[in-house]
Amino acid sequence: NKFDIDDSSCYTVICVSHIIMCGDINRDHLNFKEIIMASLAEIRARIAAAETKKTGNFAAADGALFKHWDADEGTTTSLRFVPDKDTSNPYFWREKNIIRLTFPGVKGDASSRQVDVNVPCIEMFGTEYHCPILAEVRPWYKDTSLTEQANKYWKKRSYLMAGFVRANPIAEDKTPENPIRKFIISPQIFGIIKASIMDPELEELPTDYLRGLDLNIKKTSKGKYADYATSTWARKESALTEAEQAAIETHGLHNLMDFIPKMPSDADLKAMVEMFHASVDGESYDLERWGEFFRPWGLDKPGSANTPAGTTTTVKAPEAWEDDVAAAEAATPAAAAAAPAVKAAAGGDKAGDILAMIRARQTKTV
Repeated sequence: NKFDIDDSSCYTVICVSHIIMCGDINRDHLNFKEIIMASLAEIRARIAAAETKKTGNFAAADGALFKHWDADEGTTTSLRFVPDKDTSNPYFWREKNIIRLTFPGVKGDASSRQVDVNVPCIEMFGTEYHCPILAEVRPWYKDTSLTEQANKYWKKRSYLMAGFVRANPIAEDKTPENPIRKFIISPQIFGIIKASIMDPELEELPTDYLRGLDLNIKKTSKGKYADYATSTWARKESALTEAEQAAIETHGLHNLMDFIPKMPSDADLKAMVEMFHASVDGESYDLERWGEFFRPWGLDKPGSANTPAGTTTTVKAPEAWEDDVAAAEAATPAAAAAAPAVKAAAGGDKAGDILAMIRARQTKTV
């Protein structure tokens, strides 16, 4: 036994052997507990950093994001939405449009698997902006053989909101100090929300502090996806509780715009189009070429000390809500593709009509 350590300690020596360069040592020369604890601390720090990085801005490590999709099938979650802190936003939501670009792997990394890169669709910033990727995808819908490919690259919608969880079927390990939670709502659930606003019998906005409504999200399934078609608004209006009003006074409302991706620069747009073409052509993701702009989850910028040569790519598994969004988009691909051209003639379903309805109700309550 070279290190004068009994056989029962051999495995410990192997674990830390990379720090032993040479020389005969005995048990007194190594503080095994200190070494092991240091390793655990490093591992825990890396895991925590990875979890924070994985969740992104809206799902920040503050735990404010409430994942209603984690509820068991057959359960009901009740949410009470609150207004956006940004008073220039007439809605109580922000629409987020993302285009998912898929690559077979990462250039120069033979061990990498398929990776996805999410890029923002600039049409979510206003009707005056035109997405260069969607401009190329739209004509594909004229050819039925390209419909599946067009659906793949069409923008994926989700809606960011905030409010209180009034009935929670999920056993959360930890809840944040601020009870005003963040919500990511899929198009299917948003359709129910929009329909209620367009209903002339609804006298107050669901976010009204005194006469608002709770949304009861009922989770069922349809095929391999979660289904929320039976979700409904509460039958009776209700006021915010004293505790909820106090939370708004103490913590303030969330500014939903803070959780929308930044407006892409000209250089960002150029990189997005290049990545789109590469994805369609089946090319690998090029970290050196596009790493300064958009990257798959788990990859750092090129040249970063955290991304040494030969690093194995870590692939992010889609969140459950992303599957919900994908399912909702796939259910009505033709309508989604035609949306930009149809909105102006869609009558009562126009975003402008929703805005007018909200403003009319706000004026009525003044």
